[in-house]
Amino acid sequence: MDPVELKREFGKDIVFWGGGVETQGVLMFGTPEEVRAQVKERIEIFAPGGGYVFNQIHNILPGVPPENIVAAYD
Repeated sequence: MDPVELKREFGKDIVFWGGGVETQGVLMFGTPEEVRAQVKERIEIFAPGGGYVFNQIHNILPGVPPENIVAAYD
């Protein structure tokens, strides 16, 4: 689902928990720079007006490069 549309449609009614970084794509296979970029983008989308708790989308999977985990929380 498109994060911008989700925030626009439901942002005034619910709190978003998660969605900070895509664990099966960017976190697993991206570079640390790509992880940072996606985290920044998601925070810019979901945080305005409140109602956002940063976390990854799902559990962190085995095999995710440790540097990508660090990049997500830098």
